[in-house]
Amino acid sequence: MDNAARTTIVGPESLSICLSIRREVFIVGQDVPEDLEVDGLDPECTHFLCTREGRPVGTARLRDVQGAGKVERVAVLASERGRGLGRQLMLALHAEAMRRRLPKLKLNAQAAVVGFYEDLGYESVGERFMEAGIEHQAMVARPPFQV
Repeated sequence: MDNAARTTIVGPESLSICLSIRREVFIVGQDVPEDLEVDGLDPECTHFLCTREGRPVGTARLRDVQGAGKVERVAVLASERGRGLGRQLMLALHAEAMRRRLPKLKLNAQAAVVGFYEDLGYESVGERFMEAGIEHQAMVARPPFQV
């Protein structure tokens, strides 16, 4: 992991920074429609921001859904990939899930990164499906989460 990087939980004052990362990664980089990416659920989520050398480079959000945690919008700027920042984001999110004593975490992984989530303890559930024109796989992890 990049020792110059830091991941923290951020409040509403940092949401625009998180959205700018998501916009670059998903809307610009993957052609996800803006109305799907900016879904109106951000106010009910816990947001994580990864900075490297003081610059915002990654984000993720955690949403409570029927007593479980839903991991969403995990994004690292293309220029910053390969430094372990996605893993750092997920480990910070896992630590928060453990603090909340969540019974499980769910996510919909893009097919290209299923292995990344498997390495973090997630297991595939059901068949692959299309979302925003991208193949996805539902995945779940149960405590203890990797931290």
